[in-house]
Amino acid sequence: MFQRIFNPNNLFFQGCSKIFDLVVLSALWLALCLPVATIGPATAALYYTVVKCIRRGEAEPYKNFFRSFRDNFKVGAVSGVIAAAVGVVLWVGWMMFNLANPEDAGVAFMRTVYTVVLVIPLGVAVYLFPALSRFTFGVGGLYAASFKLAFRHLPSTVVVVLLNVEMVSLSLKYMAPLFVTPALTALLTSLFLERIFKKYTPGREAPRPEEPLSAHPSMEDLPAEPDGGEEPPWYLK
Repeated sequence: MFQRIFNPNNLFFQGCSKIFDLVVLSALWLALCLPVATIGPATAALYYTVVKCIRRGEAEPYKNFFRSFRDNFKVGAVSGVIAAAVGVVLWVGWMMFNLANPEDAGVAFMRTVYTVVLVIPLGVAVYLFPALSRFTFGVGGLYAASFKLAFRHLPSTVVVVLLNVEMVSLSLKYMAPLFVTPALTALLTSLFLERIFKKYTPGREAPRPEEPLSAHPSMEDLPAEPDGGEEPPWYLK
């Protein structure tokens, strides 16, 4: 009985290990986001690692995190800077509406319209770095694909946007959850996005560990979901 209880492969220790990995991955993401310009590749690496190692049970999460960060750095950094600049502009607009007279019916209406319109850029943003972590893109292609995905899968987009907004609000309000919410948000987001990504992922063998990210499947041909046959790679399971 004691051997079963203290077996590192039992559900309890596996659960503790995954929680520990979520905390460490969140801390790595926070640290790598400090330079701001690295927010993009850090977010792509976080999503990639959470899906591959937390959800799919692949080994070496930290090695995978830094490999993905390195391989996505160029496109992710440029895309992240663009997204951050747009985000600042949208945040300033939001603050202006909040500082305006709340009793003015016109202001209240415009604030509501602005909030609804925000779903579009936020919807594109939630696809950007998860898509980058799994497919090969240039900066322009990444934004174009994310825009198409946001509208093509609008119900999932709205849910994922609300999920991310709530998790960010929770983290900023209480701060303490910030040490686990980044990876947890990536995990919850993946429950919706992975179903979508499968539809555009070719049914090919998984890339070898040493294979660069550029060799990962591309969305350009929009292939259909594979029919089956061989054991699918981790990103199709």
